[in-house]
Amino acid sequence: MNAEAVHDLISLKPDLKPSKAKLEAMKPGAYCVHRSWGFGRIKSYDAANRRLLIDFDGKPGHPMDPAFCIGTLDVLPEKHLLVRQQTEAAKIADLIANNPAQLVVDALATYPNNAATGVELENLFSSVLGADKFKKWWTAAKKQLAGDPRVSVPAKRTEVFVLRDEPVNVEDELMEQFKNTRSPRRRLQIAAELLATAKKKDLKPLATELLADIITIVKETAALELAERLHGAWVRNDLAAIAGQDISAFEPKVEEIVATERDLPSIAEKLPTGTHVRLLELIHVAHPTSWKENVFTLLKLSSGKFTTECVNFLIDHECGPEITTTFQRWQVEQNLRAPVLLWIVKNRTTRKFSRLLNDLIGPRLLTAILFAIDYEALQTAGARRMPLADILSDDIDLIPDLLSTADPETARDLANTLMLNQGFEELTKKSLLARFIKLFPGIQSLVASDESEKGEALLVSKSSYERKREEYDTIVTKKIPENSKAIAAAREHGDLKENSEYKMAKQDQSLLLAQKSQLERELGSARVTDFKEVTTDSVGVGSVVELRDLGTKKGVTYSILGAWDSNPDANIMSYKTPLGLALLSKKIGDEVKVKIGSEEHSYSIQSIRRYVDAK
Repeated sequence: MNAEAVHDLISLKPDLKPSKAKLEAMKPGAYCVHRSWGFGRIKSYDAANRRLLIDFDGKPGHPMDPAFCIGTLDVLPEKHLLVRQQTEAAKIADLIANNPAQLVVDALATYPNNAATGVELENLFSSVLGADKFKKWWTAAKKQLAGDPRVSVPAKRTEVFVLRDEPVNVEDELMEQFKNTRSPRRRLQIAAELLATAKKKDLKPLATELLADIITIVKETAALELAERLHGAWVRNDLAAIAGQDISAFEPKVEEIVATERDLPSIAEKLPTGTHVRLLELIHVAHPTSWKENVFTLLKLSSGKFTTECVNFLIDHECGPEITTTFQRWQVEQNLRAPVLLWIVKNRTTRKFSRLLNDLIGPRLLTAILFAIDYEALQTAGARRMPLADILSDDIDLIPDLLSTADPETARDLANTLMLNQGFEELTKKSLLARFIKLFPGIQSLVASDESEKGEALLVSKSSYERKREEYDTIVTKKIPENSKAIAAAREHGDLKENSEYKMAKQDQSLLLAQKSQLERELGSARVTDFKEVTTDSVGVGSVVELRDLGTKKGVTYSILGAWDSNPDANIMSYKTPLGLALLSKKIGDEVKVKIGSEEHSYSIQSIRRYVDAK
């Protein structure tokens, strides 16, 4: 918008005068972010209709009333990361890959007072990197920032990251935080952070300064939980070692904190990441006659990295055969929890653990996995992600591995169990059942029976099925959530009767929900085929048919493929088209009649080939 356009708009709507600067910034070529439509670029201004034309992702040339979007559209400065990603793509990509800390510094420099909350930065970098890559990248970036003297890093994501005017020594900053907080828990956390720099710095003066306070916290703070007290005692002992002091007189001793065996699972669950190996070593010392039973108990309740640490500790203490025996017993007793099952299937082929796990990999383990997924689904509210269900779907070798020693009856029982499982969507069940069918073709009758209850099955190619599934996923995971945000944003402007943005968003919602329902019906009735079953005796799905038009005497050849495979330019026809249906089951020499539009055509079948042979 130029100055004249802004003047005309304000003349019509004087209440826009306070927003004059923002309107003037809405110039062609400027990049912007809309609360509902996301990142875009202003293409032009249609003065006649008083509309900005903005290119959003998937909505080129989208018209918007500048007066209406004053509160929902922000014009971005040239140094904003989303803008630089367009204008300096190579440099931003290099910073993302090689220097995350510098990218955060650049981002902070664009905020007022060079400060932004963790939430604001997360939203920004999620937009820059994409939701899939953001989380892992942000975790690594924060680790770099923890030692960067240019940035003050807050303890909570709701607090503020600050770009300092002058770099500050990390140890000095932590000591300042230690002195300024009275929270025993926070003081222990800060002391542990200072210890983490011990390999790089001489911390003896700092350790000596901290030690007296940490001794008092561990001994006298009644509010500390056992895990916090144990962690604090380790911090205390480590500080004493750096300061050159004897720990023998300190109370409580670490062995005393873990003296009660029933407390060990709770302590392990609440300890900071990275301290579990130390706990296992402590249990070995504190419980010389029962350490093995205690470690197996912790293994049963473990998850993630702690499972590996428990197994490694037992192996290091020559308990490898007992691990296999114990896993087998837990499997029979149905005591294998989902996190341990996940660890087993992830590590079944690793060099270090495969020999321990080899005897477990079989149909009984698949039974345990399906039971654990079903149980977790029934206990979980909402659509929380289940890693065990994900790996069963994502690891294409897992089901074949687990069924390698199964007989047909066992495989059929497991397929039935899968079909009744609450932890999978119907489409995912179909995909998993296809892996059963590949090994045990007789299970196809289960699918056929299920499809007969739902109606006629659609024969589709794998590529067309994947396109439909991708279209469905895009609608469910992207378009519908974006539309919901657009409706919420438009609703904020009141008077819904005169709100064109709201009406448009609601129309989009109706269309999206209808598309979602239609795709669910189609995908639910789809059966993927590779067209190899068709013969040349008669026309079927997967035939290449040479026809002669009896009216024009001209020849034409069509490939009759799946329900979603039509491609007129390549003479590929869906078997669900009128001509496709008329040709099915016909033989060479047969004549067919079909009405196309207002005209009736007659064809004679000259030859029949298989599509898979003709490719």
